[in-house]
Amino acid sequence: MNVTVIGIGALGSLFAARLYEVASVTMLGHWPEQITAVTQQGLTLIQPDGRRRTCPVPITNNPANVPPADLALILVKSSQTEQAAHLAQTVLKPDGVALTLQNGLGNGEKLAAVLGQERVIQGVTSEGAAMPAPGIVRHAGHGQTWLAEQPGATLIVTLLQQAGFQVKSSQNVDSLLWGKLAVNTAINPLTAVLRVPNGWLAENEAARAVMAEAARETARVAAARGIRLPYPDAAQQALRVAQATAANRSSMLQDILRGVPTEIEAICGEVIRYGRRCAVPTPVNEALYHLVRALENNF
Repeated sequence: MNVTVIGIGALGSLFAARLYEVASVTMLGHWPEQITAVTQQGLTLIQPDGRRRTCPVPITNNPANVPPADLALILVKSSQTEQAAHLAQTVLKPDGVALTLQNGLGNGEKLAAVLGQERVIQGVTSEGAAMPAPGIVRHAGHGQTWLAEQPGATLIVTLLQQAGFQVKSSQNVDSLLWGKLAVNTAINPLTAVLRVPNGWLAENEAARAVMAEAARETARVAAARGIRLPYPDAAQQALRVAQATAANRSSMLQDILRGVPTEIEAICGEVIRYGRRCAVPTPVNEALYHLVRALENNF
């Protein structure tokens, strides 16, 4: 299978490195330092146990250099999804499909607007990755990946399983998306504002209270939309995730430290917008949203 990974940051690099063993993979993106490092030295994957391996994964910023793809794996920031949709349209075979495993809401809809709903598979992943330097990706922690049950998804589930990922299909991806969103709204913006690793939120009483209420707000919005989360208590789930990933720096914190735009619009922004439609107050998400936007305004 020809796979194009659109998005060459941490998560894109993780999936490209693992898929390289079982498919023909090309990375497509616009991070110059990453392109130079991978072109010159290959892509190095650091496993959770510290083992390393380097793969000579092809990488480019030019879709004309990408072989026709059976699968476009979309792992860009949510603000770049529309651009990624047009790149996918360019590189995909006529019967090729796009799979999004991005954070936040609205990415699948943006892809479908360009590619058609039948060529888009919505997925959710809790895999963790970080980049100590361009060309080097650290697998920060194993997680579960879910794909929506639809035509074409079974082969991709099998491919990802062959690459070593824990993957299942689901008839209720909306529940999983909102379940991840509740945790993301609780952890990501707060770690970015405070500039702390995930575990700090669990240890600090005041931060823990803000984290819990952000998660509960998101759960209330989901409930108003008729979506049942895949766990009983959003605040407890956010606390468990913060504790389980204590040493990790969230992707939003990494973005703030790098001085690049975050995914705050697709995370807290979406909760706020849906909350207004459903008449559910979201004051904590709104405060976190504005604080992160204030940090972005300093870039």
